[in-house]
Amino acid sequence: MDSKVLVIEDLNVYYAKAHVLKNVSLRVAQGEFVAIIGPNGAGKTTLFRTISGLKDGEGRINFNGAPLPRDPAKVVQLGVIHCPEGRHLFPEMSVKDNLLMGAFRFKSFDPESELEKVYQLFPILRQRERQMARTLSGGEQQMLAIGRALMGRPELLLLDEPTLGLAPIVRKAIAEALKQINESGVTILLAEQNVPFALAHAHRVYLLETGMIVKEGTPEEFRADAHVQQVYLGGV
Repeated sequence: MDSKVLVIEDLNVYYAKAHVLKNVSLRVAQGEFVAIIGPNGAGKTTLFRTISGLKDGEGRINFNGAPLPRDPAKVVQLGVIHCPEGRHLFPEMSVKDNLLMGAFRFKSFDPESELEKVYQLFPILRQRERQMARTLSGGEQQMLAIGRALMGRPELLLLDEPTLGLAPIVRKAIAEALKQINESGVTILLAEQNVPFALAHAHRVYLLETGMIVKEGTPEEFRADAHVQQVYLGGV
């Protein structure tokens, strides 16, 4: 995992006069599963929006050795697929049609083959194929959002808070799916408030607090850190 897919250096992002991201630097290697943890409001979503071209920033963002375009459509065309917090599904469209919307970057592709991959990962979506997205449970909607992102055949998958508000049994299913996605060759960058979840599944972790990267390391190093234990792991 020496080949760097994503390299961010000295990234600064502002909302009006608010300095939201401050000199953020991070690297994600090909095939890695990297998590960014931190409290709500730390800047995780802003970071993902900036990578995706939805928000302007100052600094360097390279993907596969070249500057990442600041146009969201061009970012997607390169294989950087953002699964945002809140799912952003099409509520009045069927599960199948929502999934097909994820493949818009391809002029020609085999929809049934790609759908089958998603259905194998999330069998419940096959059962719900003709239902409107709005009728799904929260966990099923999250599976649909991830499945739609996979229809774009991502090289780098940005997952923003995929376990937020989900029951433990659903989080377990999401975790198993993410493991399979990563093992299939997809590089994953995860933003997650659920620190135990992130530490259980990521190869490496960054801690983002008040817009700054304050720690980088392995899950084992994070579990041994006194600050992380006290603030994020309940003092365990």
